Amino acid sequence: MPFDLPDLRLLLAIAATGSLSKAAATFPVAVSAASNRLRLLEARCGVTLFTRTAEGMQATPAGRLVLEGARAVLAQAQSLQNTLQELAGQRRVTLHLAASTVSTSTLLPAVLGPFLADYPEVDLQLAEHKSADVLRAVLAGECEIGVYDSLSIDADVVTLPFRTERLVMLVPIDHPLAGREQLCLGDALGYPFICLPSERPMQRFVEGLAINLARPLKVRVRAPSFEAIAQLVARQAGIAMVPETAAMRAEQELPVRRVALEERWATLELRLCFRDWEQLSSHARQLVTFLSGQ
Repeated sequence: MPFDLPDLRLLLAIAATGSLSKAAATFPVAVSAASNRLRLLEARCGVTLFTRTAEGMQATPAGRLVLEGARAVLAQAQSLQNTLQELAGQRRVTLHLAASTVSTSTLLPAVLGPFLADYPEVDLQLAEHKSADVLRAVLAGECEIGVYDSLSIDADVVTLPFRTERLVMLVPIDHPLAGREQLCLGDALGYPFICLPSERPMQRFVEGLAINLARPLKVRVRAPSFEAIAQLVARQAGIAMVPETAAMRAEQELPVRRVALEERWATLELRLCFRDWEQLSSHARQLVTFLSGQ
């Protein structure tokens, strides 16, 4: 290889300052040593990289191409240095992931654990949003990766499939609806509901569906999680709309039953999204690869 990293740093310093003496001072090395390094590099490469003018040193056309490559090589070298420091525990890495309520409450906790075990240097910030706000956060650069419902409006992001989840009704095992194989949301609106807090994105979605049917929910209790909701359903406090993954877990432990919903919106095609693969950090790429493989 006709160059090393100090050679590339010298080239960039000369281009930035327009002066060999000023470039030498940034290292610092003697001007004669910097001049000799540049001369030897040009001899090994067989090209002239800079010309001396009254205004200072200016890159030749060949030099401009070499400078472009030098910037890319040094950026990659710095990225590798950062990765090595992170893996050695010398630097912490924070990844920001935005996701819908269904993903954050049921799917992501189970799959993120193994990733975090493999990468102990990573700190993960997981934010819950409605799907449209997940896309907005990714586009705005507020998070590197998002998980959203593909029924949402498409945005200018790269997407990959993640999971398919369904919304179902969870009812007490002896409830009048428990004998149904499937139903429409309208069939359930006459009964009291157990809901998430009103500010949660999924709850706003559910209450919006009821309003569209001109039959607002009869909210009897608001609980902080799907697990708490299932406990209240089992005690016959009401019925609830929950992700099927949460309902299946509840059925194994509690006297409750899940009933399928007929509507198309009840099937959620969840997708991963990010702005640009090349702009993702190495750890963010690993997370995308891990989640898409799950």
